[in-house]
Amino acid sequence: QVQLVESGGGLVQAGGSLRLSCAASGRIFSINAMGWYRQVPGKQRELVAAITSGTGTNYADSVKGRFTISRDDAKNMLYLQMNSLKPEDTAVYYCNANSLYGNNYWGQGTQVTVSS
Repeated sequence: QVQLVESGGGLVQAGGSLRLSCAASGRIFSINAMGWYRQVPGKQRELVAAITSGTGTNYADSVKGRFTISRDDAKNMLYLQMNSLKPEDTAVYYCNANSLYGNNYWGQGTQVTVSS
C-alpha cells in the first residue's frame, strides 16, 4: 500500500501562486509515475500534470506554462507549483501514484480556490 497526503491548498486571488505538496509513504519503492488531478463538482476528475520516475513530464493544455510538477524521491515528495492562477483553476486537487504492479493510489484532496 501507498499513502498520499496533500497540503498547500487555499484561497488566492487571480494571478497569484500556490505550491501543492504530496507526501508519500508506505511501499514507495513500487511507485512509478505520479501526478496531480483536479475535480470540480459535476465534472470528471482530470489530469493536470504527471511525472514519471525518469522525470519525464506532461501537462494539460490549460496549465502549460503556468504549472510545474516536480518530485523529490529522497524526501518522498511530489510538488505542483501553480503560477498565474485563474478562477477556472478552482477545484479539489488530488495527488495520484501508480505502482509498478498496476495499483492506483489517491490522496484525500486539497481545495484550491482562485478568486477573481
